[in-house]
Amino acid sequence: MDWLFLFEVVLAGIGAGGLYALAGLAFVIIYKATQVVNLAIGEMLMLGAYAFFAFAAGMQWPIPVAIMAAIAVCAVLGGVVERLAIRPMLGESPISVFMVTVGLGSIMVGLVELIWSADQRRLPEFIPNEPIFLGEAFISPKIFYSFLVAVVLVAISLAVFRWWRGGVALRATASDQGAAYAMGINVPRVFSLAWIVAAALSAVAGIAVGAIGGVSSSMGIFGLSVLVVVIVGGLDSVLGALLAGLLIGVLEALAGAYLGGEFKLLITFLVLVAVLMVRPYGLFGTREIERL
Repeated sequence: MDWLFLFEVVLAGIGAGGLYALAGLAFVIIYKATQVVNLAIGEMLMLGAYAFFAFAAGMQWPIPVAIMAAIAVCAVLGGVVERLAIRPMLGESPISVFMVTVGLGSIMVGLVELIWSADQRRLPEFIPNEPIFLGEAFISPKIFYSFLVAVVLVAISLAVFRWWRGGVALRATASDQGAAYAMGINVPRVFSLAWIVAAALSAVAGIAVGAIGGVSSSMGIFGLSVLVVVIVGGLDSVLGALLAGLLIGVLEALAGAYLGGEFKLLITFLVLVAVLMVRPYGLFGTREIERL
């Protein structure tokens, strides 16, 4: 066996897993705060990539400004979606809210194809392209720097939700909405905060994914792997999303390298079925969570 090749494949999988973990964190933030299973997470990620494309390639804005503008646009969009589409559905059956997010995803895809067509596009090159080596193992610079960004953002998010007042309010709301109301927490505002933060994190993940493989209206397929990640880790578990993201990333990389790219999603869903047969609530999820 070529151990160096295996090591490089695993490193690539860990890099991809970091992006899964980042998008999975966005998913879990929404679920923990609002109990909404957001099937449009892949499309939110796609919009972040296209917003960056519009600012950087279309308007020729400086890359840092274009990135911040794309994140801001998605954050605002997340708040608007929560206020206009999700909040009126709270209290309805979970499947109804679930289907609303499916519809939102379809609308986002339609808007992208209407504005930019379904053709794949390349983002402007903005990630350093000097070769990265860990010992003798080569790591793609795009994957390496994207992984670093994902790690930093995940660490910042966890720190914010641990010590910032808004983060404490979100955790309180996730634990017990009734008690949060009793303590004077503005729960609807917390719902909006969760969607805003999740949309911003999705935008960053989308820009990173787009920088690696280009952008297209089919980027939402990334959301399928993210959905598997959060189900395997546990819908309400931040730790589960992070660890499952790395696990799925490595398994997909191994399947793609040794079996062929067409087996990547197959392996992902085989893992999903295996985990659900043993622990239907995910590796780190709580038994009480409601499933669809």
